[in-house]
Amino acid sequence: MPQKATTPVSDKAVEPAGVKSARRAIDLVETFAANGVWLSLADLQARTGFPRSSLHGLLRTLLDAGWLEADSHTGRYRLGVRALICGTAYLDRDPVIPYATEALERVREKTGFTAHYARRNGAEVVYLETRESARSTHLVSRVGRTLPAHATALGKALLAELTHEEIEAVLRDPLTALTPNTITSVEALHAECALTRERGYGSEFEEGGLGVRCVASVIPYRIPATDAMSCSMPVDQVTDDDVERVGELLAEATAELGRRLRRAGIR
Repeated sequence: MPQKATTPVSDKAVEPAGVKSARRAIDLVETFAANGVWLSLADLQARTGFPRSSLHGLLRTLLDAGWLEADSHTGRYRLGVRALICGTAYLDRDPVIPYATEALERVREKTGFTAHYARRNGAEVVYLETRESARSTHLVSRVGRTLPAHATALGKALLAELTHEEIEAVLRDPLTALTPNTITSVEALHAECALTRERGYGSEFEEGGLGVRCVASVIPYRIPATDAMSCSMPVDQVTDDDVERVGELLAEATAELGRRLRRAGIR
């Protein structure tokens, strides 16, 4: 009687172990990305729950590959230069960015305010490009920065592209508060999204950061839209009329950018 073929024991063991290690390495890199401080082995174990033996091996591998840097005096770690190189490669290969950069520069020139380009990633928005205003003194804006979508004009504009059910699949109550003004319920967010659709652009008043107002409009080259552009304005430098004017200008600029991207065949 012929024997039934079996998978070698070594093959069974290798695949799950390899997948698990890759997942842990990614989680570890994202832990460093989410914490702007040097982290010790004990810090990492508390944040990830990984066994110390696994952490030792992962840290050594990531350190040797340049994804981490180590402080020999304190025994702590932080992200290394390879993280920046790979992150920059994402932007270098995105065909939208050159068009977005031109549009940002025109918006900054017309408004005098800092302009941002961002993409929604689940419940967050990721800043892909920024053009800082010459008169900006305290606005924090950098490529790669992430913020909760519900707390930003960018995020509200992009969430307004989704259905009621799609929004609730992305967000859960209670929503994180970044300032006392941040919306913290999905119900209130639905109302904001309805207002955004009616008005044609998203808006927030000191919800993502104190001292800052922001308006944003989506780039209509994908359905639903994934990208949006915004203007950040110091609250003590603008009136409600100024904000409305910038919002309408931004909506015109993003509509034109969407047309350019579609004509170029970019989706």
